[in-house]
Amino acid sequence: MAKQKASPPGAVRRRLGGAGASAVGWALRVATSIVAWTLLLHLFTFLGIPRPPLPIARPSCLGGRSNSTAAEALVAASEAARRAPPALPPRRLYKSNGYLLVSCNGGLNQMRAAICDMVTVARYLNLTMVIPELDKQSFWADPSDFGDIFDVNHFIDSLRDEVKIVKELPQKFSEKVPLSMQPISWSSEKYYLRQILPLVRKHKVVRFSKTDSRLANNGLPLKLQKLRCYVNYNALRFTPSIEALGNKMVSILRRTGSFIVLHLRYEMDMLAFSGCTHGCSDEETEELTRMRYAYPWWKEKEIDSEKKRLEGLCPLTPGETTLVLKALGFPRDTQIYIASGEIYGGETRLAVLKTEFPNIVRKEMLLSDDELRPFQKHSTQMAALDYLVSVASDVFIPSNDGNMAKVVEGHRRFAGFHKTIQLDRKKLVELIDLFEDQELSWEEFSVAVKELHMGRMSQPTRRRVIPGQPKEEGYFYANPHECLGPARKRMERLKHIEI
Repeated sequence: MAKQKASPPGAVRRRLGGAGASAVGWALRVATSIVAWTLLLHLFTFLGIPRPPLPIARPSCLGGRSNSTAAEALVAASEAARRAPPALPPRRLYKSNGYLLVSCNGGLNQMRAAICDMVTVARYLNLTMVIPELDKQSFWADPSDFGDIFDVNHFIDSLRDEVKIVKELPQKFSEKVPLSMQPISWSSEKYYLRQILPLVRKHKVVRFSKTDSRLANNGLPLKLQKLRCYVNYNALRFTPSIEALGNKMVSILRRTGSFIVLHLRYEMDMLAFSGCTHGCSDEETEELTRMRYAYPWWKEKEIDSEKKRLEGLCPLTPGETTLVLKALGFPRDTQIYIASGEIYGGETRLAVLKTEFPNIVRKEMLLSDDELRPFQKHSTQMAALDYLVSVASDVFIPSNDGNMAKVVEGHRRFAGFHKTIQLDRKKLVELIDLFEDQELSWEEFSVAVKELHMGRMSQPTRRRVIPGQPKEEGYFYANPHECLGPARKRMERLKHIEI
């Protein structure tokens, strides 16, 4: 299109006349005010300063409409600015040392923690990260991709001032077979700097085929620990559809008052993998044993179930959990949301719990079939719904200390040390056996259970550090104490760090 030559100001005045010029001048002033006000609002939002109040239109002494029209325009501009997405952080410019591909393994929360670790590694080594691949080969066989669970654009945009993240490997590397490896578990940042960075520089593309627990819990620089938190609590946002359903369930539960979430990890895969068969029939024990042998990546095959239970390494059964809830003093009408997959043994195994606590709800009772249908064959997406409800609950009680229990506990600490009851299963099963053998009265049992858990309610504490035994240490994502400042001025502060 040919560029039109601008008319000189005199020509404009002659063409429009005095009244027209006045109207043009007024329109320009209004437009300029709108633009200036909008830019000012964006600036205040970016700096984190409370927005100034809107100018209030004063009555015109001439009875005209110009003042009220200008005020309406300013209100409209303010509303548009409020609805506009927040300004993106400036992109961090750096010379990339290569591309990092990661293939996560495990369930939702195992993969979630791994993604946080891998973003931190990419940032530390100045790598370009490709959107992570999620596990599709585990017991759940969930076909979900990263974008089916997490908001991809938010993930990329919220981290653009830390690390460059791309949706796929550039075309020029499509034929290049990357070096595939498994980093050493519980490694410090020095391992990645000394052992991994030279490999990435040499091969340009490296794939980590396993990513769970590949970064140490303790001993890392504070700036790296805070970045792990920022990824977990800001960058990893679920998709809008998952967030909407999770929020809807929380809203429904809140209508009737408070609620607790019981993460009842009494599911077939957990029992088969752990070998925990206390309370199961002979037929069920045989079925679980066959399943354990059918999956080669479950290394432990011969398991003494009772010995493991007495060591506190088994999830509590629904019946044991019922006794614990009663002993802790939860009233019969407590609203309990069950966060889990299908309970092994079905409704029969839940009968005792439902008898003592009839106000039990699950996803299927809060949402319609049409709402749940898109998620039902995707265990990680269903777990994401449970995650949202668990984080929002008044009390969270896991029957086992698996990945979901730990990651949810950490998120609740970050949200303000919301109560999570960390059951001491080793001592609990001793007390339960004594009570069932009538060696303890109910009063004695209840008092003992309460006293046992007085210091296990997610009070502020530091992680346990055991040099040389990383698996026995306190888990970073269960208690990210470096990120839990009392003033709660954390979220944006976590990002603005130099590494």
